[in-house]
Amino acid sequence: MPECPELHLAGRYINEACGEVVFSGGVERSAVGRGPEVPFRSEAYRISATSRGKELRLTLAPLGPAATQDLVFRFGMSGSFRLCPAAQLPRHAHLRFLTQESPPRALCFIDARRFGSWRLGDAWQLGRGPCVLSEYQAFRENVLKNLDDKAFDKPICEALLNQKFFNGIGNYLRAEILYRLKIPPFEKARTVLEALKDQEQARRKKNRSLTLSKKLKMMRENPDLLELCHTVPMEVIATEKNLLDPDHSDNYAAFKNWLQCYLVPGMSSLRDRNGRTIWFQGEPGPMAPKGQMPRKKHAPPKADPEAPTPKVTTRALKRRPKTAAKPLKSAKEEEVADRQRKGRAQGRRKATAAPALSEPEVLVKARRSRRTAARRGRGTAPAV
Repeated sequence: MPECPELHLAGRYINEACGEVVFSGGVERSAVGRGPEVPFRSEAYRISATSRGKELRLTLAPLGPAATQDLVFRFGMSGSFRLCPAAQLPRHAHLRFLTQESPPRALCFIDARRFGSWRLGDAWQLGRGPCVLSEYQAFRENVLKNLDDKAFDKPICEALLNQKFFNGIGNYLRAEILYRLKIPPFEKARTVLEALKDQEQARRKKNRSLTLSKKLKMMRENPDLLELCHTVPMEVIATEKNLLDPDHSDNYAAFKNWLQCYLVPGMSSLRDRNGRTIWFQGEPGPMAPKGQMPRKKHAPPKADPEAPTPKVTTRALKRRPKTAAKPLKSAKEEEVADRQRKGRAQGRRKATAAPALSEPEVLVKARRSRRTAARRGRGTAPAV
């Protein structure tokens, strides 16, 4: 699911790919897009983007005297933007902005799972707090001055998804942040953050005489949870700088290598009370859901890179595998083994041989067979 780094990267991609491009005409919308029709039309306009937390704002600015049009997007589970030839539109392109070129290209909002949406206007969604990336100081103050809010009665892993205080943090970021600080995900949020408040006051007293460079160095060497809410997304941006560029679609490998906890083999997972899976290492914490056992992700078996790959044919598949060669036995061992084999064979014959009939039983059977033969000869039916 796209989180604040992905929204930031999408905005960067749009500004770099479309900065000098002139768009023209109206905005095309698919029949199943989760957003309103866009009442905008211009013979020539440009597009720019700005992100904040988990939202991205597009500004359509005409080159003439007409008014601009703003759209605010939420990406849901699979939203992204791509600039591509208009004749080769990708699937699930729910909103399309056409260029003035010939042949034209289209900037497309693509959303395969259709959880993403857009709305008209430039206002960010009400109730979302300051962005952890672009408004760090306001974000930090907003958390520390509101620790009495009932949102902090919950486990820290659930509080980190509350966009009122942690705008931009999502599932993989919370796992990576808590893992680096070795904080159990189901520790009470207020317990974790009140300790930060005390540390902040002590740090301010200590840091009055320090220069800005020394303060930044201390923050990098001993980051707290709120600082990691800013620096960890910045790491993702540095790692994934071309992730949303179609020409660098293989960059997901770099992001996967960056992950230390989320979906990493050896880590445990539990579902929180909102049904979201949290990945962690060690104990889950005192507020872990009852009746759940942590599940561990196991690494897939690794193939030997030096082992040659055998060529398998249809005839080889039908052929029965040969038994492994056995070491040669001495003459004495062969003789003993031969005796044992004969003894086992005799035992089997004795066990399977039919038991001998006693004399009276033989006579009774003989009489019955003679009577049956006589009846068949006369053509009479046997007595019932």
